[in-house]
Amino acid sequence: MTDDLTGPLQGTALEKAVLASLDTLEQALELQPLGEHRFRATNERDRFGRLFGGQLLGQALAAAARTVDHHPPHSLHAYFVQTGASDTPVDITVDAVRDGRSMATRQVTVAQGERTLLTAIASFHTGPAEPVFDTTMPDAPEPETMPLLQHWVPRAPEAMRTNAQTWIDVPPAIEIRIAEPTGFLGGPQRSGPRSHWMRLPRPVGADPVTHAALLAYASDYLMLDAAMRNHPQPADYGAIAAVSLDHALWLHRPVRFDEWHLYTQETVAISGHRALIRGIIHDAAGHTVASTAQEILVRPR
Repeated sequence: MTDDLTGPLQGTALEKAVLASLDTLEQALELQPLGEHRFRATNERDRFGRLFGGQLLGQALAAAARTVDHHPPHSLHAYFVQTGASDTPVDITVDAVRDGRSMATRQVTVAQGERTLLTAIASFHTGPAEPVFDTTMPDAPEPETMPLLQHWVPRAPEAMRTNAQTWIDVPPAIEIRIAEPTGFLGGPQRSGPRSHWMRLPRPVGADPVTHAALLAYASDYLMLDAAMRNHPQPADYGAIAAVSLDHALWLHRPVRFDEWHLYTQETVAISGHRALIRGIIHDAAGHTVASTAQEILVRPR
């Protein structure tokens, strides 16, 4: 990489913006009880003109965990039903499906008024830490030697510049470092998996559910772009509409998301207007922390 595409986040104006985004996301995860297994929550900063699915994933997992004693979360399977408005709080309802000695299951609905935005099943499990098998971590440069996602914004084509600037003005609540520009920043289409480093920009305490919820939030980033990157037809963001249909997350071990994690995403299949993306998340020590899958609808506008 050339020198003008690398640099720290710390001490920059971008860091202040990322920290501001994390502040509002943490507030969105501070759930206000409305009654038994019912909560209300605010939203993170508006970046897309609609609620980001990752926020709903994090809130669903956090709400479900509030109704479970002792068992840590191990999976979340969610469907994105309708888009939501960022200026309206969300209401979260949790139904206790099962409580067992080592496992618990919860059904979660996130809504705004009569509009269901997300429905999910969350599962919790207490079990031994052994045995262990890890997938091999892909080779990747050290995170600080890779560009921040926002370093690619000035190189975006002029037609994409306005939308690209949003990733600087109102950035995600995480630090993302990636070796190539994404499609929405003018990156090329190519086959094969793609990895990026990600972490929170500051410590957030030691609560494992908070770290798991924030990882759920971050796991939704760039999945849609991975489908566009591997699409067999020209993926013109101006001519194609793409939306996430669902999201699955499996947590294989406890997470410390204020440390670096490598997220590798690959396209499994594209059939008609649907694409399936699979992801694996490793911590910096090479342990397999989580796995993801998401189906995406890609069709002409």
